[in-house]
Formats: sequence, structure tokens, C-alpha cells
Amino acid sequence: MERLKSHQEFVAVLKTRTKVGSRDIVAHYRVPSSSNADGEPRRRLGLAVSKAVGKAVTRNGVKRRFRQLAARYEDQLPESCDVVLRAKPSASHAEYAQLEEQIGGMFRRISARTSATRDA
Repeated sequence: MERLKSHQEFVAVLKTRTKVGSRDIVAHYRVPSSSNADGEPRRRLGLAVSKAVGKAVTRNGVKRRFRQLAARYEDQLPESCDVVLRAKPSASHAEYAQLEEQIGGMFRRISARTSATRDA
């Protein structure tokens, strides 16, 4: 899974106002109308973990978990999709299994929502 790198890429996803939430995480997403320069679809991930989550060591641990879980469940997302995972402060205290369940569920909901809009 590629990463969203620039501020503009993050803003493009956050401006769409399409999101799904869970207890510890909010996922903002968009399905771009075009693919990358090669014309191949791609999935990209961005992480937003604010200082409200904790100090640097805590935030980095949360980001590490998010990256690992997103890689595990990325096949549930549409072929071309940009996702920004935003951690709520409670994410720092959540068990790994809880985060896994939440991310898996959110990625399934994103897939269901995007396929419903494509079919309509």
C-alpha cells in the first residue's frame, strides 16, 4: 500500500467528507476518478495521529499498528482508493485485537459503500 505524502493529497481526501467511524478510529476516504500516471489503480494510506493521542512514543506506536493492520486488510478496499486513518485519543489504550476488528470492519464498509455508489 502506497502512502499519501503531501499536504494536498491529505486535504483532497479530507475535503470529500466521506468517512466511516468506530470507537477509536475515523477513516476518511475517496475513490479518485483517475489512477496513477501508469493508468493502474492504486490504494494509498495516510495517517493522522495528533498530540491528543499521547507523546511521540505513543503516537509512533499507534501509527505502527495502523500501518500493519491496513496492510493486512487492504485487499478489502476498492482497487483505487485513498484512505486517511485518524486516531482518536482512545486509540492509544486500545488492544491490538480491538483495532484489528475496527479497521477490518471499516475497510469492509468502505468497500460496500463504494460498490453501492458505482452500481447506482
